Amino acid sequence: MITLKSDGQLKQLINDERTILLFSADWCPDCRVIEPVLPDIEAKFGDWTFVHVDRDQFIHVCAEHDVFGIPSLLAFHKGEEVGRFVSKDRKSQEELESFITNINL
Repeated sequence: MITLKSDGQLKQLINDERTILLFSADWCPDCRVIEPVLPDIEAKFGDWTFVHVDRDQFIHVCAEHDVFGIPSLLAFHKGEEVGRFVSKDRKSQEELESFITNINL
């Protein structure tokens, strides 16, 4: 998983073929719960680029994309948002995989 470092990097990644932003924070217990399954999800969906977005470092990105709860995911394809799984609720591996599987391109 790529860790977002800058706004410029974000623009480039969003404009790529398939990118999923994972909004998270170190202090978020629900975010920590899904961490162990993320490598499996990345391997299963290798045609997507996964990007960790630190909510505290990129709060303006959260505001721009109406992400008010974490962990949350936004999917982009060639610069267009094609899916969102945004809420403050804990998410399971099955829910995350279902979200990605059902993204319509």
